[in-house]
Amino acid sequence: MHARPRTIAALLVALVAAVLVLAGGGTASAAPVSTATGSSACEKPADRNDDTIHIQGCLSDLRKKPPKPVSGVKFTIVDDEGKSVGEGTSNDSGVFDISLGSAIDVLGNTYTVKLDKGSLPEGTALRNPKQVALKVTPKLSADVYVTFPIGEANAAGTGKGVQALQLAVGGLVFALLLAMASLGLSMIFGTTGLTNFAHGELVTFGALVAYGVDRLAGTIHVGGANITIATAMVVATVASGLFGWFNDRAIWRPLRKRGTGLVAMMVVSIGLSILLRNVYQYLAGASTHQYSQYSSPSPWHWGPVLVTPKDVFIVLFSAVVLVLVTLALQKTKLGKATRAVADNTALSAASGINVDRVISTVWIVGTALAGLSGMLLGMTQGFDYQLGFKILLLIFAATVLGGLGTAWGAIVGSLVIGLFIEVSTLFIPAELKFVGALVVLIVVLLIRPQGLLGKSQRVG
Repeated sequence: MHARPRTIAALLVALVAAVLVLAGGGTASAAPVSTATGSSACEKPADRNDDTIHIQGCLSDLRKKPPKPVSGVKFTIVDDEGKSVGEGTSNDSGVFDISLGSAIDVLGNTYTVKLDKGSLPEGTALRNPKQVALKVTPKLSADVYVTFPIGEANAAGTGKGVQALQLAVGGLVFALLLAMASLGLSMIFGTTGLTNFAHGELVTFGALVAYGVDRLAGTIHVGGANITIATAMVVATVASGLFGWFNDRAIWRPLRKRGTGLVAMMVVSIGLSILLRNVYQYLAGASTHQYSQYSSPSPWHWGPVLVTPKDVFIVLFSAVVLVLVTLALQKTKLGKATRAVADNTALSAASGINVDRVISTVWIVGTALAGLSGMLLGMTQGFDYQLGFKILLLIFAATVLGGLGTAWGAIVGSLVIGLFIEVSTLFIPAELKFVGALVVLIVVLLIRPQGLLGKSQRVG
């Protein structure tokens, strides 16, 4: 009588352990790094198995085709008190890697990365001669990446307008990734009424599965192209969807059948979140992970704004995924059934809709979106076992701001939150940008409690 719940819990832990042991095993040994040469730019630094945070970057002379690595350039890191906390020099592939220390001592502090112009090789120049120092604030326990573009000097410098555009690019990338995670949460809430506090761990799950695939021996090539990360992205998305289906079948469906209240189910989700987070830490370690395909920092110059090919890919790919999912919800038979279940579960069941199948599908799609979001987020800034937990509050904020249970609302709310937290750093300290986003949320909800696109009645 009581054996089944224990069996279900054991199966859940076993599945998580089986999928993540691959990622955990990958942290024990670093991937081989090829020897740097003068003709090879931006080679990935060796992986670390510790909890330190580093400031990394790469110098490439953009006037050369292909970009030429710039070595021998000296950097100094100073804290808010002007005290030097680290020094380094770019190597033969243009990469510099400077340790700040333990993550627990570094997070939340602001540091200034100073470039010694006198150490630049003869004939090279910064694209912006005034940009010899950059302020950075480590977040998400990830290494910080900075760049000092080298090319034709820009006499115009970087005013507030240019800085706002540059921050908006990063804000748009983060907003669209936040939108995928928020859309998954909104779909699950709309059909089940569950406020899932374990949703952040579903985001982390995707990043860890992709990392596990990436750490497999060798690389995957098709037609001479390295598609290891692309393969990892597909595997992470599929595995996340299956993990979501298992979550529903093993935990949430039995609780629904027993008539468990939504408050009690929310408490269960908090416990599941703590369980998964500790399993992730045990198997994958507490260090920051990076994918093996190290993206070149050589940006595209769109006027005064620097945009990397990776940013363009993430924006276009995320936008396509979001549009396809929302159109499927509106146009397909399954999408209409999903909206019917979200509006009135009892009436949907009475009209012949298989409610359990619809909810299972929603869990699959919702967690697949969360896992894909986590994988792409890890690609932009690295990740650790707390990746999803650290952005969970923003996911909830975006979902509530746009309107609980609405697909387009989750997307709009994410765009508002994502863009605001980045652009607002022009006027407020970077440490307060999340606070500013929550203030916007409070103000909007005071004026429109149902959210920007939500209905005045309760959804779900």
